[in-house]
Amino acid sequence: MDETVRDHAPYERIISLYGAHTENLLAMGAADRLIGIDGQSADLTGAAGKQIFSYHDDPERFLAARPDLVLIRPMIDRGYPRLVQRLKQSGIQVVSVQPSTVDHLAAYWRLLGRLTGRDAQADGMHRAFQAAVADFRRLSAQVDQPQRVYFEAIHRKMKTFTPQAMAIFALETAGGINVAGDAPVREKNNIAVYGKERLLSHAAEIDVFLSQQGAMNQVSVEAIMAEPGFGAIKAVKAGQVYLVDETVVSRPTLGLLKGIYRIGCLLYPDVYCAAGRTILAMAGMSD
Repeated sequence: MDETVRDHAPYERIISLYGAHTENLLAMGAADRLIGIDGQSADLTGAAGKQIFSYHDDPERFLAARPDLVLIRPMIDRGYPRLVQRLKQSGIQVVSVQPSTVDHLAAYWRLLGRLTGRDAQADGMHRAFQAAVADFRRLSAQVDQPQRVYFEAIHRKMKTFTPQAMAIFALETAGGINVAGDAPVREKNNIAVYGKERLLSHAAEIDVFLSQQGAMNQVSVEAIMAEPGFGAIKAVKAGQVYLVDETVVSRPTLGLLKGIYRIGCLLYPDVYCAAGRTILAMAGMSD
């Protein structure tokens, strides 16, 4: 993570170009410091009325808004260097950050807290997350027969998640067994090519087929079940194919707790649904 920050923090006029940054800052109570957000953040609670920006915009549009900090992620840093360099040359602090594993969450939240003067709130988020995860794990320990799960990341490319991905953390915390534990580990990348042949080699083992759904993977249950060859998969035969919103399994936010809860409810409804809702409420979240 890029944590190179000048000594001007906390910042007061921030543009966030990544939904996770925006969601976290809003959760920390820093809405008053956000003068601009990305389009995917417009529906977040507390984001109403914020000006919408895109990394496709001309740099002059950013400069006209007079931000003192622009928050991005490495994909933007790599893909739009002209924008990034223009902002930096104009004296605007640009921070590119995106944690790749749950182990990086604490440092990431604390960085956002330092940038916005919300250090205590950032620490509070991490404590709430740790407590809820511990409670979910105790809930999962009550499961007698763990479900074996294939968790799809991108259907059309037959990709799954790497073992260290946040989505797999959510799955395993909820008590599921990752069938694709042999997916190749990729540095700074949570998505791995798995391939149909390798997937189908596990056909008889897959009790439940999960797929993230959202901008990264626009798929339906019907498309998964109709995929040539997938009729051999145990979960497809049994109709145990489900979609999970990618924003609660792939983003570095407290929303991961919702992802754990939703997966737990799909796998073990009798164990998870009522008790898990209580755990979310204790963390200050609703289902």
